Parts: sequence; structure tokens; C-alpha cells
Amino acid sequence: MQFKDYYEILGVEPNAGDAEIKTAYRRKARKYHPDVSKEAGAEETFKAINEAYEALRDPEKRKAYDQLRARGYRPGDEVRPPPGGFGGAGAGGVDFDEIFAGGGAGGGFSDFFEELFGRRAGGVGGHGGPGARGHAPRGDTRARLAVPLETVYRGDSIRVPVLGKTFDVRIPKGIRPGQVVRLPRQGQQGGDLLLEIEYAAHPDFEVDGRNIIHSLPIAPWDAALGATLSVATLGGRVELKIPPGSEAGRKLRLRGRGLPGVGGAPAGDQLVELEIQAPPPRTAAQTAAYEALRDAFATG
Repeated sequence: MQFKDYYEILGVEPNAGDAEIKTAYRRKARKYHPDVSKEAGAEETFKAINEAYEALRDPEKRKAYDQLRARGYRPGDEVRPPPGGFGGAGAGGVDFDEIFAGGGAGGGFSDFFEELFGRRAGGVGGHGGPGARGHAPRGDTRARLAVPLETVYRGDSIRVPVLGKTFDVRIPKGIRPGQVVRLPRQGQQGGDLLLEIEYAAHPDFEVDGRNIIHSLPIAPWDAALGATLSVATLGGRVELKIPPGSEAGRKLRLRGRGLPGVGGAPAGDQLVELEIQAPPPRTAAQTAAYEALRDAFATG
């Protein structure tokens, strides 16, 4: 298997902090998302970006990866795992198959990721109830399934490749991480296939319980004067009023625009955090406008 430099893929230094890694991931994922990108090879690049972020956003995975990288491997170098493999390094010893089904790219992670983080299907798993963990009955097979947030929001079927087969799996609306979708008699040796749900990383949204957090870049004049802007949500774009005098970091609430509630529980909200971004001046008139703004506030 060939070594992958996850830091290079995301365009960050090895000493980058969590916030910098997250920002780099969002920027690249938006650029190469196969639903919107016209870049050549966007789908494969998007897969690589997601794999790199999955490895680096988890402290245990990142530590295991850094230990391997410190041996001097460079992209494309052949990596020979020790006898018995890496033993699920960085994954807490949990030996699940991990499936990524996000962003229209589909498919699993690379052999390098699988070998390093112990993604092997079969014989290991949990009892078949929502959120249950531990050892499954003999013959059952357990796998992790990373589901796009849009699928969790609306409930839908997704195509899942696992164990050399492809399944159309119905994802219940509002399903929670750790809950299990059971496919009877689709595991190894005639047992059930237990798909433990986790949420796939998203370039635009973060999850806080049932709430969705979204960062919205806005111009300084929109923050100062107020504006009505189009904002992305899991259910589509909506209009959001920006109050005059808003400051960076202010959070505005879109009620009911988070993840759906289950069993009568209310839906979560979407919290929109304002990021004030000043565009660079590109013309003499724009430079003059910035100078006038500076002078006006200097004497105000």
C-alpha cells in the first residue's frame, strides 16, 4: 500500500491546529464537491480530502498517523505493515469496517487508511439495538456507516458497498450517531449486517446535538448596515435578516432548521455564526473607498 500525506492533501503544515485543519477542509471540500465542481478529477480529489480530514480530525487517529509519518515516508512510498497489521492504531482497538457514503462521492477509504486504522469487517460488533456497542452474536457483522447530514435530515435510501456487495439502505429520518440499521442475513456466515451510524464530515455544517452550526461570511457593510442574505440549510437555502450593527461571532437562530426530532422530540435549530470578511480592493475606486472609511472612523 502507498503512503498518503494527509497534511499535504489538505494544504496545511504538520503542526496545524484543529481549527486550521477544519478551515482547510471546508475550503477544499467546497471547491471539489462533485455536485458543484467543474475541476477535472473533482470526485477523486473530494474523496481524498474527506479521507485526510477523517484521519486528522480525530486525536487518536492523528497521533497514530503522525507516528507512522515520522518514519520518513513520502507520498507514493510503499508502506509495509508489521505482522498482524497495525492493530487498529488510533481507533481504540475497535475493528470495524468503516464506510463513507457522503457528498455524492460514495465508496470507501483507501487501503492505506483501512490498514492503518483497523477497518476490517466481520465477527466483531454489537447487539442490534440503537446505540448498542460491544460484541455481536456470533456470525453477525458490524460496520460503521458515515451518513451525509442531508440524508439524516430528510430520511432517504443510500447505496452502500460493503463485504463485496452493494446494498440500498434506508436511513430513518433523524437517526442518531451510534444507532444501528440491521440488514438481516446479509452479514458473513449468514448472520445479520449491523450498520452503526455516524455523521459524515460536512464542509458547511457542524452538529451540536440536534442543532446545526453554520458559519456565514458577510461583508463589513452588511454587518454594519444590516441586510437580508441567502443562507444554506440542510433543507435548502433560506433568507436571513442580518440586524444592523452586527459583530463578528454573533449567532443568529433559524428555528426548526436543525436535525429532525424523533419520537415526538422537537427539531433542532440552525445557528448561523457571522464571519465578517473584508474583500481586498481591486480598483482605484475601491482603494479610495477604504481610505475614506478609515478616515471617517479615525475622526468619528
